[in-house]
Amino acid sequence: MGRKSTRIILSPIPGDGRCLFRSVVHGACARSGKPIPNEDLQRKLADELRSMVADEFVTRREETEWFVEGDFDTYVSQIRQPHVWGGEPELFMASHVLQMPITVYMHDEDVGGLISIAEYGQEYGKEDPIQVLYHGFGHYDSLQIQKT
Repeated sequence: MGRKSTRIILSPIPGDGRCLFRSVVHGACARSGKPIPNEDLQRKLADELRSMVADEFVTRREETEWFVEGDFDTYVSQIRQPHVWGGEPELFMASHVLQMPITVYMHDEDVGGLISIAEYGQEYGKEDPIQVLYHGFGHYDSLQIQKT
């Protein structure tokens, strides 16, 4: 039996305040076999996902209110703004909106590679998640890790 190898494809995402949403949209398209959107369409789809994520917070208010920082209504109002960065709560909500699993990776110098730091939406399956790379300073890129 031959050795399995791993192919990593990193797709840089612009740092315009939408990088989390852009990287999730990019990953969802790749996962679904759809063409990767150009930058303008990616921005539009990212803003649509952001809006759906904000709506999902409102729908799930009772179960999410406790883990957002500060006043819930202010938080949701802020996250609707295209320049406001998203983080773990938004990834969690995006997995529900898209009904797809999302795995977040980070580069770890100690292991000399990528490590999984968070998984969301596992109830939608564990195979073939949307994959994003978190750089540790508020930026996300799209990632595809393929076993060959």
